Amino acid sequence: MEHTEKVLLLNFGSPEERYEYEQFVSRHPYGSFSQSLAWRQVKENWGHEAVVVRGPDGNIRAAMLILVKPLPLLHSSFLYAPRGPVCFPEETELLPLLFQGIIQAAKKHRACLFRMDPMIPENDARFLGAMACLGFSHTPKASEDTTVQCRSHYHLPLDGKTQEEIFSAFKSKWRYNIRLASRRGVTCGYYGPERLDDFMKLMRETGHRDHFAIRSREYFLRLMDAFGSACRLYLCEYNGESLSGAIAIQYAGKTSYVYGASSNEHRNLMPCYLMQWSMIQWAIESGCSLYDFQGIPHFDEPDHPNYGVYRFKQGFSGEVVVYAGEFDYIFSPCKKAVMDFCQTGFRRLVHLRLLAQDTEKKVMEKLLPSKKVSAMPAPIPEK
Repeated sequence: MEHTEKVLLLNFGSPEERYEYEQFVSRHPYGSFSQSLAWRQVKENWGHEAVVVRGPDGNIRAAMLILVKPLPLLHSSFLYAPRGPVCFPEETELLPLLFQGIIQAAKKHRACLFRMDPMIPENDARFLGAMACLGFSHTPKASEDTTVQCRSHYHLPLDGKTQEEIFSAFKSKWRYNIRLASRRGVTCGYYGPERLDDFMKLMRETGHRDHFAIRSREYFLRLMDAFGSACRLYLCEYNGESLSGAIAIQYAGKTSYVYGASSNEHRNLMPCYLMQWSMIQWAIESGCSLYDFQGIPHFDEPDHPNYGVYRFKQGFSGEVVVYAGEFDYIFSPCKKAVMDFCQTGFRRLVHLRLLAQDTEKKVMEKLLPSKKVSAMPAPIPEK
């Protein structure tokens, strides 16, 4: 096979290269929006490379977008292929060829670490074995708190089903809540960047309530600009007040619920139920085969604080999918250890800042009980 297949490191210097890559990834069953060329625009503070494997006929058989994070203090870099590579799991013979491209990129950027987290089931023994043979390290069943992307997702298959069939399969309480929101006057629509400020207000409120750092307004603007009409900003409103918001992306035959936020007010109007149904309807109308609710961290731990995320999503009668997780290839153990130490310290600083803001808010509410006090969550570090 090594005499017929060809490995290339693309720099997308020509429109033809960009078109061919995007056509392959956007039509592949294992394609992901984070492997698209649009993702380069979103991650503008990262560099990028792309590895492709061409078959004997010259057509692309496998592809992988690699983000490059410079580490100036270490005179090195971190390479990351989010949800890559794009290939069929059973085509393990392509992995050594992709690895050749990874080596080329690592040498070019003096990388200390390469990481990828493909959409491969955690029990795919053949794929896991092939990666081990190449020298990749992998932590089976790694905690959701330690990985860049959530390993567990909630999927709603749409193929071959009508809108009525999909809705009727929801749990009865979920169907009731969707109808309740509409009956009580909640409306759901999708908008462009002109409503981004309303979404950011909800994100700040959600980040403060649930103690997580949020992305910047500029990040969401880049996201919407990069994906254009394939990215929608949804808002549920009641009497002119935004109650919930979400950003969804359509790519490679899937609609993904990427970001969500909600107000502390009027939660009894069930806006989040109506919002999910509106995005599912978009997926159905667009002919998508899957609606991806994305992460359900700690779905198998009923006592965990995040279990409510799974409890909400499972009412839409989908299925749990658990991916294998992250595969690392370490080029410089010492530099990788320093990088890990710095990242851990930075996460702790962000966490402490969030706790301090929460404490400050509670103190101010006691001093000024007649006024609502809000705090601004720290912006999340760009991954």
